[in-house]
Amino acid sequence: MPIEMTVATVAGAVAGDRSGGLQLDGFCYRDGRLVVEDVPVEEIADAVGTPVYIYSTAAVTRAFERMRRAFAPLNAQLHYAVKSSPNLHLCRLIRELGGRMDVVSIGELERAWLAGTPMADIVFAGVAKTEDEVRAALDGRFSPLAGRAEAFGREDLLTRGPVGLFNVESAAELERIAMLAEQVGVPARACLRVNPDVDARTHEYTTTGLEENKFGIYADQVPGLFDLYRDHPAVELAGLQVHIGSPVREVQPYVETVKVLLGLLDRLEAAGHRPSVLDLGGGWGVDYSEGESSTPEDYAAQIVPLLAERANNGLEILLEPGRSIIGNAGVLITRVQYLKQGRKKRFVICDAGMHTLIRPALYRAFHFLWPVRPPAQHLAPSRFERPDLPGLVECDVVGPICETGDFLARSRPLPEMGQGDLLAVFSAGAYGVSMASNYNDHGRPPEVLVDGAKATVIAERQHLADLLETERSPRTLTTPASEADRE
Repeated sequence: MPIEMTVATVAGAVAGDRSGGLQLDGFCYRDGRLVVEDVPVEEIADAVGTPVYIYSTAAVTRAFERMRRAFAPLNAQLHYAVKSSPNLHLCRLIRELGGRMDVVSIGELERAWLAGTPMADIVFAGVAKTEDEVRAALDGRFSPLAGRAEAFGREDLLTRGPVGLFNVESAAELERIAMLAEQVGVPARACLRVNPDVDARTHEYTTTGLEENKFGIYADQVPGLFDLYRDHPAVELAGLQVHIGSPVREVQPYVETVKVLLGLLDRLEAAGHRPSVLDLGGGWGVDYSEGESSTPEDYAAQIVPLLAERANNGLEILLEPGRSIIGNAGVLITRVQYLKQGRKKRFVICDAGMHTLIRPALYRAFHFLWPVRPPAQHLAPSRFERPDLPGLVECDVVGPICETGDFLARSRPLPEMGQGDLLAVFSAGAYGVSMASNYNDHGRPPEVLVDGAKATVIAERQHLADLLETERSPRTLTTPASEADRE
C-alpha cells in the first residue's frame, strides 16, 4: 500500500514568494527553494532519503489532457507506454484519467491489469514475445500472478480475457500467436507493426523505424500477411501499427510515416481487407531543454488533417504516449556527497548516478540540473544547458558507480555547491526508474507522488536484503545428466 507522508512545513512553503526562478508544470522555486506542487522537495528528501524520484500529479494530468485535446478531432485513444515509468500508482492515475495501456512484456501487462486496466484496453507490443507471455496475454489461467493476484486487490484472473491487441513484429511471431491461440482456444486480435523505413532523426539507439532496425515488418510484406491470414480461425488482423523512435522532436518524420500507412491502407482495402485500427505508436518529444521539441499541438496540426476523413469513416486511431505524459512530471533528487577539485575538472560527487538515471551515460542525454536551494542570485531562469548567470562554476556531476561513464552531467555550469546540498535533475520522469539497476549492489530509489499538499510514497527504497533474497537458498537442478551420473 502507498504511504502518505506528513510534511510539517508545507503550509509555510506555499505562503511565501511565488516569483522568480524556473517555472515548470508542477515544479517551481518559492522562497528560494524547489517545491513540487505545494510540497518542498527538501522535506521529502529528509523523510525518505536520497536519491529519490518525485512526481507531480498535476503535471501528469495536464500533460495527458493536453495530448488528448490535441488529437480529439480523431477521437484518438491514448495508450500509456508503461515502459516509460511503470509504477502501479502512476498507471492507476493515468487509468483514472481515461488512459489505456501499451505494454512490451508480460510484467508490464500484469502491472497494467493490476492498475485496473481491462485487458481489452491493453495493447501488447515487443519483438520477442515468448510462448508463456502469449499464453498469459490470451488467458488469465497462464498468468504468472496465479495465486498472488488477491494480494493486489484483483481476483478475476480466470475470467479476465485476452488483450485487446497484439502488435506483431514479424511473420514468425504471427505464426506463434496463431498456433497458441488455437491451442488455448481464445482468438487473438492483432495489428501488424510496419517498418516504414523513415528516419526519426533521434539517437541511433532509439531509432526504430529504419530498415536496419530490429522492429516491425517491411511495408511491402504487409499485404501478403493479410492475405495469408484472411480467414484464419484464431487470428484477426485488425489493422496497422508503427513506432519510429523516441524522442521524435520534429513533426515531419510522423507525416512521412502516416503517408506510408495511408498507402498501405489503400492497398489492403483494394484487396478486400477491412482494417479498422491504425496505431501511430509514441515517441513524442518533450522539452529537456527549453523549446527543443515540438508540442502536441504541433504534431496534431499536421497529422490530424491526414487522418480526419478516415477517422470520421470509422477508423480507430490509437496513440502510445509515454515520455510526453510523464517525462517532465518527474524529478530525481540527489545529495552531494563530496566536492573534488581535480587538475583538469571539478567534480560534484552525488549519491545518484548511472544506476539511478542511465540516460546521460547511455545516450549522452541532457537533463537540466540545479540546486534545490540555489543562492538568491542563481535562481535558474530556464532549463538551458548553459544559463546566462554570473558566478557559475563548471563541474562534472558524477555518481558512486565504479565506471568513468557514471555521470549525470559533464562540463555543466552550476552555482557553487556544498557537501550535503540537494541537487534536482529535471525531466526525469520517463526512463528513470524503469531503466534503473542494482549495479554495484545499490537498491532502487523510492518514488513519491505529490498531489497538492499531500506526498505519498508509491515505492519504497529497495534494501540490500531484498537484493540478496533470490540468492539466499541455492537448489540443485535435476537434469538428465545429473540423473545419469547417479546411475
